[in-house]
Amino acid sequence: MNRLDTLDPISLDELTAKAAMMTRVDRKYLVPASSLDGVLGDLEEGTRVLEIDGARASEYESVYFDTEGLDSYLAAARRRRRRFKIRTRTYVDTAQCYLEVKTRGGRSVTVKERVEHPLTESDSLESDDGYVDFALSEAGIDGVGTDELHPTLVTGYRRSTLYIPSGGSRATIDRELTWTIPGQRTIETPSLIVVETKSGSTPSAVDRVLWAHGHRPANISKYGTGMAAMHPELPSNKWRRVLDKQLLPAITTSNERTRS
Repeated sequence: MNRLDTLDPISLDELTAKAAMMTRVDRKYLVPASSLDGVLGDLEEGTRVLEIDGARASEYESVYFDTEGLDSYLAAARRRRRRFKIRTRTYVDTAQCYLEVKTRGGRSVTVKERVEHPLTESDSLESDDGYVDFALSEAGIDGVGTDELHPTLVTGYRRSTLYIPSGGSRATIDRELTWTIPGQRTIETPSLIVVETKSGSTPSAVDRVLWAHGHRPANISKYGTGMAAMHPELPSNKWRRVLDKQLLPAITTSNERTRS
């Protein structure tokens, strides 16, 4: 039995009521899977895990869209002030899909919005109906239209969510990470876990436990880091340390696979 199985459950409604932070600071950590139980074992009493219909982990799939020139990726890699990220996110267990547009404008304010999206069209923007164009225009991002965007990367993982009573914060644990170039190859990192803390302006209790175990926040983006790992020719200085020291050594599988 792993440590997650020993925690008391919390429902989605209660989690939302107790830890619905409108303004928050997110910190990401790459943690060896073998170290996770040790970290969880040092969390404070009263820590609970989200449980939905008896399940303590949910399967996610995200399809990222970019231009032929990879404008979204390059804007992030080169730390441009105005940048964007467009994806569909599918909650596999509940068969729900959303189209999400994340933008950062001239004042470095990040805005993420989403609308429902047809489940059967998770890899297409044909039914977008102008939402993406409007969101990009509102953020002052010009020259990128829906008709220029196509799927460039698919990510998959299983997520567990923790509720931390002190400070009313939450943390997510993403396991079984995969990155796929549509219709081509997949890489997997079963020995690595992404832990993301979501708290107010001060570090959460989970941050402090992670630090005590020798883990420090990592500059990782599922899209940016995944694209850099798949395409070594792309500029990747922003994620180079994470790639060289943690991600690339952990890749155990690289094969040809097409999406079903």
